[in-house]
Amino acid sequence: MARIQITNLKLRTIIGANDWERTIKQDIVLNIIIDFDATMAIETDDLAHTFDYKKIKREIVNFVDSSQFHLLERLTSEVLDLIMADPKVEFASVRIDKSNALRYADSVSIELSKHRGQTP
Repeated sequence: MARIQITNLKLRTIIGANDWERTIKQDIVLNIIIDFDATMAIETDDLAHTFDYKKIKREIVNFVDSSQFHLLERLTSEVLDLIMADPKVEFASVRIDKSNALRYADSVSIELSKHRGQTP
């Protein structure tokens, strides 16, 4: 099993329940873990047999940029589902930090993970 980690992907989106949060994009930071079987990629040295982390990054950026959620839980779940849609993914974990959500704290985060075949 191979592990890809996307660390501190900084994006902006509409997130939150307060009126002011519904009108301006806020900073969020994503940390993502993706496990997949890399056996064929290792044996063949062929891009067709690996997980395309550039492609999923683009998909996540496009999705988050156009999203508008009230809850960090929902956004995290949607990003996780986007990653799990690739059949090569065996396990994924997504943590999203919302910067400056609490006074005196750097951020508040939600982390969700899923294994292939796991029911919600």
